[in-house]
Amino acid sequence: MTLRFETPLLIPGRGDPIRDGVVVTDDAVISYAGPATTAPPTPEATVVRAPAVMPGMWECHGHFLGVRTLDLAHVPLEPVALRAARATADLRTALHAGITSVREVGGLGVYLVRAVAEGLVPGPHLYPAGSILSTTGGHGDLHSYPLSWVHDFTAHGGELRLADGPAECARAVREQLRRNAKVIKVCASGGVLSEVDHPIHQQFTAAELAAMVEVAGMADRVVAAHCHGKPGIMAALAAGVRTIEHGTYLDEEAAAAMRESGAILVATRTIVTEILESKAAPAYAMAKLEALADQHAAAVALAREAGVTMAMGTDLAMSGTDLPVSWGRNGRELVLLAECGFTPLEAIEAATANAPATLGPQAPRSGQLQPGYDADLLTLDADPVADIEVLADPARVTGVWKAGVRVKG
Repeated sequence: MTLRFETPLLIPGRGDPIRDGVVVTDDAVISYAGPATTAPPTPEATVVRAPAVMPGMWECHGHFLGVRTLDLAHVPLEPVALRAARATADLRTALHAGITSVREVGGLGVYLVRAVAEGLVPGPHLYPAGSILSTTGGHGDLHSYPLSWVHDFTAHGGELRLADGPAECARAVREQLRRNAKVIKVCASGGVLSEVDHPIHQQFTAAELAAMVEVAGMADRVVAAHCHGKPGIMAALAAGVRTIEHGTYLDEEAAAAMRESGAILVATRTIVTEILESKAAPAYAMAKLEALADQHAAAVALAREAGVTMAMGTDLAMSGTDLPVSWGRNGRELVLLAECGFTPLEAIEAATANAPATLGPQAPRSGQLQPGYDADLLTLDADPVADIEVLADPARVTGVWKAGVRVKG
């Protein structure tokens, strides 16, 4: 089916907007994107007119967990079927917010991706990581449970996997590849929503990180490294990870290392902001978050000034739009990036053109309105370059097309 989008404002994802633009899609692929004056005639096309057209957005750090609380100790207590049912609603909610692709860095995505591909459940393109890989006692551990219980949860396909030593770390990566994970997620530092570890501390050793990056790379996968503290950031970069998630204590030296290696920062301002606003996390997590929140904002601003490549990610995981940190609030990340100094076009580029590269060799031709790219598009009711808040309100995303098929509006 041929579609012709006619708009006074075409935002290509990278580069300046085009005034009086046209995008033509043939089934799942874009065949033309540019000025109306040079657009090909398409008498057979269905015409769509909107105030603004842009690429579908990418969520580069989300979790389909189907949870209703930020106390992650509850995850093993609820049936997987219940959580998956909730997550199917999150898939639809993401689409309606303008998210057409999700790099899911730990969760139920390795299962949900098949239901979406079969056409049984509407949802974005999914690029899942499978289980989050963590050291014993690390950010991905459930510290309040007996260790044997955590290993049992892991053995039954839980959303986390403990691994210690290079050989076990390599095996853990291979287990995720066996589940067809498209990216590997590791916890290179402590975190906020884990009970007893410290966000600054490095967790995996250099040898463990190197083993995971090597095994992933043999299968053309890259590693996404959860990192708050600088020691974990530097160790992860030295090992060859593709992305740094959060980056709270990133400084000039770390930013230079990121530029040199070509690593991408996925900052996740949304989860920091929304937990602070809602006070919805356990007391131990609130204490850690309050201690690092200002530093996180400063690190994001520093990274931009230093020329680090950024991709949009939120760390949203909750089910139900009545809750904070829930799917559908993804576009708020662009507003929060703007508060850290990003121009609207820079924020949009982080959500579109920059994002596929977070998958390395697994990256699709997506995130830009260019011939040969995936026909994932949004129509908006106003100009997001003039007002970036437009992208934070799903109601203002008037239409969503995924692979050339309308999925909203």
